[in-house]
Amino acid sequence: MRAVVQRVDGASVVVAGETVGEITGEGLCVLVGVTHDDTPEKAAQLARKLWSVRVLDGEKSCSDVNAPLLVISQFTLYGDARKGRRPTWNAAAPGPVAEPLVDEVVAQLRQLGAHVETGRFGADMRVSLTNHGPFTVLIDV
Repeated sequence: MRAVVQRVDGASVVVAGETVGEITGEGLCVLVGVTHDDTPEKAAQLARKLWSVRVLDGEKSCSDVNAPLLVISQFTLYGDARKGRRPTWNAAAPGPVAEPLVDEVVAQLRQLGAHVETGRFGADMRVSLTNHGPFTVLIDV
């Protein structure tokens, strides 16, 4: 699994004009990509990492300050644009594999005590955020 993690001062995701997920204040906006060999165990590992990684102000984690997370599925994280002019998506897991694993990341975060908002899997989403820093990190598990 792969996550692009951005430290934010608020973020939201809109689908068809409706806000489906929103966090306010300090937190993380997390784009999650799934590849073919990912498992529920990797989803749990990613959730633990997201909850405990010290990337907020003062080297704090979400668990330290009870900061919210906005988690959005993003199959394009496994796009490959090394050849030609058009990316391939061969490394991205198909929806029936990816969706339950993204849901598992969210479930595991909530089990850890996190407040988690989400996008809508497979939808055409509009993501807005204020990146604080800017600060963006890539996490692979």
